[in-house]
Amino acid sequence: MIKIEKYSVPTLYYEFAPAGESKIAPDPRKTALLIVDMQNQFVNKDYGDADDARSKGMWDKWAYFYNRLEEIVIPNNKKLLEYFRSKKMEVTFGRIACFHKDGRDRSPVQRRPGWNNILLPIGTYGAEIIDELKPLSDEIVVEKTTDSVLMGTNYERILRNMGIEWVVVTGVVTDQCVASTVRNLADAGFDVILVEDCCCAATKALHEAEIMIMNQIYCRVMCTDEVIDLFDNLSEASK
Repeated sequence: MIKIEKYSVPTLYYEFAPAGESKIAPDPRKTALLIVDMQNQFVNKDYGDADDARSKGMWDKWAYFYNRLEEIVIPNNKKLLEYFRSKKMEVTFGRIACFHKDGRDRSPVQRRPGWNNILLPIGTYGAEIIDELKPLSDEIVVEKTTDSVLMGTNYERILRNMGIEWVVVTGVVTDQCVASTVRNLADAGFDVILVEDCCCAATKALHEAEIMIMNQIYCRVMCTDEVIDLFDNLSEASK
């Protein structure tokens, strides 16, 4: 099993937590994958925000983000998605998409000037999930006009209806929509696994800081191979 050593060291809050608390055993039948905002607008290197960065002469500043997406985040999301599908585990998506074309139904967070001024009406190319992770016809996709997938959607009710207790979270960006979603899931009583190498923020510093803050209190931070090994081992143990 591959370990993410830098996130396995307890922060000051948890230095004295019992060692046994680190062991987890999620029931695959009660676990859902949630892929957050892996949409053309944000992720496609030849469209949307990437084009804006080029036109404004800011591409170099965003190189880390798009390189990590291309080399690490998209491949690992695809790997994890294929694994969940192969095991017939629940797959869900959250995406930013407003109902009105002028975006007047958006939350104030998504109207603020700058990168967060997001106008993605439902049905537009920018709002769609990237082709590499395209949802199947019977996989759940919730539309949100907020950062959190839970706030302003019926996602929590959907999970409750399906008896889901564990949510494996991936997507972008780590320090905004992903973090908001993880915190809300935790506060709502779900157990959360955050897949570090399936997420990305604008900079390495922002990504690592947010991961470190959320680990242990709001979620368990793992990498893709750890998650797959976890469920494989649970399946073997249940035989």
